[in-house]
Amino acid sequence: MSDVTFKKLPGVLSFQRGFVISDGLFFSVDNDGLERPVDVVRHGIHGTQNINNDSKTEISNIQVTESAKSDSKACGVKVRFSLRTLSLNDTLFACAGAEQQTLRQSLQAFIEKAQTSAGLEEVALRYARNILNGRWLWRNRILGERIMIHVYAHQEPLAQSDNALSISLQHFDAYSQDEITLGKAIAENMRGVTTTALDVEAHILFGFTGAVELFPSQNYVEKKPSGFARPLYKVGHPSEANREGGALLNFSDIRVMGQAALRDQKIGNALRTIDTWYPAFGEHTKPIPVEPNGASLDAQMFFRREGNDKKFSAFDLMRRINHINPDTADGMFLIASLMRGGVFSESEKAEKTAKNKEGATDAA
Repeated sequence: MSDVTFKKLPGVLSFQRGFVISDGLFFSVDNDGLERPVDVVRHGIHGTQNINNDSKTEISNIQVTESAKSDSKACGVKVRFSLRTLSLNDTLFACAGAEQQTLRQSLQAFIEKAQTSAGLEEVALRYARNILNGRWLWRNRILGERIMIHVYAHQEPLAQSDNALSISLQHFDAYSQDEITLGKAIAENMRGVTTTALDVEAHILFGFTGAVELFPSQNYVEKKPSGFARPLYKVGHPSEANREGGALLNFSDIRVMGQAALRDQKIGNALRTIDTWYPAFGEHTKPIPVEPNGASLDAQMFFRREGNDKKFSAFDLMRRINHINPDTADGMFLIASLMRGGVFSESEKAEKTAKNKEGATDAA
């Protein structure tokens, strides 16, 4: 195998996402086990201003907004998504430009080592932990007195956590048998041995009965109408808008916009929050999403960019791929980066695009 260190990556170098993830759909659950889709509702609200300045403003804050709540008889809510893991060997999408053939050979050599490595198994175990601890539920995780998560393969039970809240969000060690079982299934897919799709279901128990505000993903709208506060992510089609103007008999004060959902990218961002290999982990002490430059919107930092020194970035690791052991911290981060996908082209324009896009799915 070549021991070359690449001075520059090809002008075209991109990897497709190694995890194919569906949206996560919300369902209310009552004491009889009956499930109903959770609606996103558009409605008006009369709030108060929450602006920290000394200017004289109106106290009231009348808005049109969207919200999602469980059914009034709900004792909990279920959220479901599906996941399929590609082989690490299938992640390369395009590679063209200077030294493309040498890089392809180096990449293939690294993947062959990774497929039988303990490093790949550790990456898979970390994904398994983030499935079973419910990190992907985001703010909805705090709604539960108890959260149960079940994972199915071919409609058969594969792994579960009876109390997801007891599983660490900060550490990756002391894996349970269910985490090991799920991690093995993910690792086998990453190796290309199997192509098993997984169905994941979280059951959030409130500890009481009632309508509870839930937190689907939020949509970014560049030019929101004046007075419109918050658009939520939903699937399906909205109910017909009221077109009768002020006709009292036809008036309605709410409009159902679709079924509440977590966007697939938001789920994926949570699942890949496994990077404890970055240099500042000892001080920051929190795992961050696998991103080429270690972008964290939570901390508003690039943890793998040290000024102009990029020796810890995925770009630099790719240049040193011939020297990286998959069982090391750098090797595991590189494996996870390949599974994340993205553009690694070595050009000023491509790198600027990657920096601008990095971490975008960490938003609401």
